[in-house]
Amino acid sequence: MHSSLQLVLILLAVAVLVAAAARALRLPTMLGYLVTGIAIGPFALGWIPDSEGARYLAEFGVVFLMFSIGLEFSLPRLMTMRMTVFGFGGAQVGLTIVFTALLAWLLDLPLLAAVALGGIMSMSSTAIVSKLLAERLEIQTPHGRQIFGALLFQDLAVVPLLILIPAFARESETMATDLMLAMLKAVAVLGFLLFVGQRVMRPWFQWVAGRKSPELFTLNLLLFTLGLAFLTESAGLSLALGAFLAGMLVSETEYRYQVEDDIKPFRDVLLGLFFVTIGMRLDLAQVMANWGDVLVLVAAIVLGKGLLVGALSMAFGSARPTATRTALGLAQAGEFGFVLLAQAADLRLLGAEITQPVLAAMVVSMLLAPILINRMDSLTRMLAGSEWAGRAKEVHDIAVKTFGKSKHVIVCGYGRSGQNLARLLEAEGITFVALDADPERIRAVAASGVSVVYGDASRREVLVAAGLSRAQAVVVTYSDVHSSMAILRHVRELRPELPVVVRTIDDAHIDELKAAGAAEVVSEVMEGSLMLASHALMLLGVPLSQVLKRIRLVRESRYAMMRGFFRGASDADDELDAHAQPRLHTVLVTQGAAAAGHSLAELALDELLVEVVAIRRQGVQGIDAVPDACVEAGDVLVLRGAADGLAAAEFRIMQG
Repeated sequence: MHSSLQLVLILLAVAVLVAAAARALRLPTMLGYLVTGIAIGPFALGWIPDSEGARYLAEFGVVFLMFSIGLEFSLPRLMTMRMTVFGFGGAQVGLTIVFTALLAWLLDLPLLAAVALGGIMSMSSTAIVSKLLAERLEIQTPHGRQIFGALLFQDLAVVPLLILIPAFARESETMATDLMLAMLKAVAVLGFLLFVGQRVMRPWFQWVAGRKSPELFTLNLLLFTLGLAFLTESAGLSLALGAFLAGMLVSETEYRYQVEDDIKPFRDVLLGLFFVTIGMRLDLAQVMANWGDVLVLVAAIVLGKGLLVGALSMAFGSARPTATRTALGLAQAGEFGFVLLAQAADLRLLGAEITQPVLAAMVVSMLLAPILINRMDSLTRMLAGSEWAGRAKEVHDIAVKTFGKSKHVIVCGYGRSGQNLARLLEAEGITFVALDADPERIRAVAASGVSVVYGDASRREVLVAAGLSRAQAVVVTYSDVHSSMAILRHVRELRPELPVVVRTIDDAHIDELKAAGAAEVVSEVMEGSLMLASHALMLLGVPLSQVLKRIRLVRESRYAMMRGFFRGASDADDELDAHAQPRLHTVLVTQGAAAAGHSLAELALDELLVEVVAIRRQGVQGIDAVPDACVEAGDVLVLRGAADGLAAAEFRIMQG
């Protein structure tokens, strides 16, 4: 008999190995926990028994998952997306339940059990889909908004389903009474918590936060979450419902983000335990004996649900490519489906002969989800044809906005960093075009007259429409490596001489981005630390000139193109002739240029007071600008000097 300590040690060891393997394979850890549960459960290796204690411990994972969902609940957000959430999402859940229940009932499953099965099948995986779409930068796309609207309604639909399924499992003579009683209890508990609990909870949280103790705040959070879960369970409802209500209450306070950070470790660990116990329920012998049923159920989830979602998306006005992408994004089972399935199995509403094939099919569909979403582009082209027609208006709007502009800057992203950059460009009289994929932001700035258009800058046709052939620079203002790499790839193919400045969070991807062709990579951590150090040094009494010198030396070693640009306050820059100020200039060495085949020393550009800062070959900045570096046709030389010197240097490079 396994002791509780042995159980915990086994689960912790498994969690560490699974999390590491999933991260290495870039797969959701949830799938790893499911597969691990299958392997170590009572039907396989038998390391962990299928005991009531293990199941009850795992239920705490569901509690914290539902608390997190409640924490994300936002009435203003629901109102903003009400058509997508309640219209599209409600239709998806409702029709999935109806069609699944009707088919199951025709196959001799009792009606109430068939309805419960429909609720299980209506769920999709919020954890998998949100992670993959975020990585692909598709959350704000038309199909991304539809997918998240449906997922949000599914999260809300879990609450009544958690109330209905226990009532369905009662004796038929008392089922109607039990159902009515459960609904009355739910309304009473919900009303009490929302109207009375809010008034009590806010001052209590303020008092606890006023003690300025992280331990006390976390303990209070656990007490509040588990206490409400206990109250709802005592009222004959479920632990999960109380946790959801607790999250809803906290979401309306100023402590929401702090609570989210504090609860995340408990949620992730216990949720992993829940998925392990779900995997433990799967009897591979029964699955193999009924493999035909499993395949039919997988097809029903992936194909049947996908067709239903696609048809609904088109009925709500989406183009066929968008509907196809929405269908691929929702064509799998979800973690809440496991919650409902476990509840129905424990209440004997669904027998093992149904639970086992359904559980296996749900696991397989979730294993297929990353494949379908990551290959969404090729599958959409195959199933729905080219998406160019759907993007024609987007590209046309961008082209109209940039018509007649040249020597402009393409600003990729119009968030806070993009807006600050735009203000500086305007102050210097430099024209720009900003691309942003957030429609709400585009609507917000539309009336201001700012040159901002909707478009995904990582797409080739969007950059072309934004006037890439006429631009003088590209700046990526958001920190996303995948999108930045795509932009650099397109620029390298179309305008290899064009400088691209990229923003990143830290130094982890600097070499990768520079190898892809970035002229410079600006690290937020680097710049933040420099500002922090400069203020600290001045407060410690170090003279301003010395602080500026230190910062300049650090930047010179970090940013090659900015060497010599940082002057002291005594240099009186404002009095200097702007024409004589050093500036950057790029020169493409064409076939037949005089510099081709010669070294930098032979060019002797230093005689013109011009320095070669960098050599970019085939769009990649990888050649050191040392005197014996040989210049080849197709190279881009990045020069620094005064305007007159740069003009003479370009003539020498091209003509000799």
